[in-house]
Amino acid sequence: MSRRGWVLFAAMGVIWGIPYLLIKVAVDELTPSTLVLARTVLAVVVLLPVAITRGRLPEVARAWRPLLAFAAIEIAVPWVLLGVAEQQLSSSLTGLLLAAVPLVSAVLAVATRADDRLDGRRLVGLLVGFAGVAALVGFEVGGGDTGAVLAVATVAVCYAIGPLILSRWLSHLPGIGVITAALAVTGLVYLPVGIAQAPSSWPSSDVVLSVVGLAVVCTAVAFLVFFALIAEVGPTRSTVITYVNPAVALLLGVTLLDERFTVATAVGFALILVGSVLATRRSGTAGRAGAADTAAETEVCVVAEP
Repeated sequence: MSRRGWVLFAAMGVIWGIPYLLIKVAVDELTPSTLVLARTVLAVVVLLPVAITRGRLPEVARAWRPLLAFAAIEIAVPWVLLGVAEQQLSSSLTGLLLAAVPLVSAVLAVATRADDRLDGRRLVGLLVGFAGVAALVGFEVGGGDTGAVLAVATVAVCYAIGPLILSRWLSHLPGIGVITAALAVTGLVYLPVGIAQAPSSWPSSDVVLSVVGLAVVCTAVAFLVFFALIAEVGPTRSTVITYVNPAVALLLGVTLLDERFTVATAVGFALILVGSVLATRRSGTAGRAGAADTAAETEVCVVAEP
């Protein structure tokens, strides 16, 4: 991989590892709905000029039915649920639990016959990965956090379903146009409740900076950088950032927010990563036969960000 590729890869590993920290800070003073509204509106302001220039927005608008479904499942529902979850859970635990998204994707691939080869290696990977999730939930989650864990589980399912919609009905459209349109739709949906639940006084500077960071860096800039990463190193290598982001979330949560790091945390995260690699890794034959599907699968990482 070229030096530019490594720089882009490192940038994405950090950029999509820090949203959990920023969400945790923001929901101390903002409701999840207001946070989603602010994040989407600011991101659209940054991305819209780029999308107009090269995103073929009129063509994207004609695919409005799958676009609405994609916006709901990939952005509107999971982003508000992340805010709800992080009102109770630590940012690092939330990030680690979402490391299980590739496991859910593997299960859906089999269930939808997108890939019905559930061989022994993949089965072991699923069992190992979900054992890691069970370790995190069993040792790191308190009795009153069940609702928050269910919220994160729903987010994981949404992040696994969204790319299926993208690959089947929107893959022929430019990614920047689809993302910008989906963000705009989400912002419109959250406009009434986001304004109604906005705080009566201006939030603290930490919260304002967190919202700006989420919108500009972790959403708008992140998508542009990731598209550049795909162009530089290809779709297959780009997907590796899925395994880097939770580690960054863990490191930031522990060092900046004084969140705890235990043996159960380390073991659970390790099991999830090993299980994800085993469950999602293609065999040599399948990898060559499925090369045409790889670009569509890359969009999983493009949109499966917190």
